[in-house]
Amino acid sequence: MRIHRIQAEKIKQEQSPVDLSQLEHLFAKYRNKSGSLIPLLQGTQHLYGFIPAPAFDMISKETGIETADIYGVATFYAQFRLNPVGKVIIKVCHGTACHVQNANAITDAVQDELEVKDGETTPDGMFTLESVACLGCCSLAPVLMIGDSSFGKLTGKSAVKVIREIKDTMKNEN
Repeated sequence: MRIHRIQAEKIKQEQSPVDLSQLEHLFAKYRNKSGSLIPLLQGTQHLYGFIPAPAFDMISKETGIETADIYGVATFYAQFRLNPVGKVIIKVCHGTACHVQNANAITDAVQDELEVKDGETTPDGMFTLESVACLGCCSLAPVLMIGDSSFGKLTGKSAVKVIREIKDTMKNEN
């Protein structure tokens, strides 16, 4: 599986300012409750689609947990996002079955088609590409998932065809 480290400074520079006042209802709900960090992070991500960098300081002030410790939790769990994501998230499975069936070719082809690297979002904010450990569709290996739809038995070429069809559908909707 492809894993890369995220530089904190890059995160802070790329994000637009956000209105953190929306977090107040979350703080009211979890105030003085032990074990509230993960629900606070989940709620924050639900509100913004990711966890904005300034939210870490606000959560720290509210909970008394060091910002570095909160950041450690958010970067440990794969469910948390530290940057905005596209409207369409493309997940390419790199579990054992998919890896053996050349999932790297799928990721490489999608990267070339979208002109992004793994973990990045297209400049228009439409697509985010993610490599994941397993999608649970091993009999369909190699697999990619877009939204709730799985596409299996792919080659690089057929994966690009799926992406292009989704692009065309999105153009027609606008």
